[in-house]
Amino acid sequence: MSTARASLPEVVVGGSADLDEVMVTMHAAFEPCFGEAWTRGQCAGILGLGGVWLLLARVDGRAAGFALARVVLDEAELLLLAVAPDERRAGVGRLMLDAVADGARIRGATRLHLEMREGNPAHFLYSAAGFIEIGRRSRYYRGKDGRVFDAITLSCPLDVETMNAS
Repeated sequence: MSTARASLPEVVVGGSADLDEVMVTMHAAFEPCFGEAWTRGQCAGILGLGGVWLLLARVDGRAAGFALARVVLDEAELLLLAVAPDERRAGVGRLMLDAVADGARIRGATRLHLEMREGNPAHFLYSAAGFIEIGRRSRYYRGKDGRVFDAITLSCPLDVETMNAS
């Protein structure tokens, strides 16, 4: 749960120089049993591609979360969103999601997609922001213990009324 803080979260555009902070947050935020965390190489590699951007949430100067997204033509995809465990349920995730949506709109996207593991507690965040399930990949994720989970594809139109309604 979040602790008292001196300032509100600030969202800034990041880059490859911020990957150390991203990786610390990634490893704290993603449970290793699901194998969902990306490697530093994967993050660095995708940052070099056109249409990709990284956002960082900072609280009192330290990383509280990050989001990695991309736009292709008029569609955006949220590739990763992670919030440090001690900053969860304090609005950082929604702040990051809204910042990704704003960045996608600026880049010409009209719809934002994401994929997540079935059972991911972030499903509540995405549902509250107007995302709906549009597809499912059966048995897509495999946990380190051998359990399998469906991947759920979610989508949300990027009109201002939809994302700001909740």
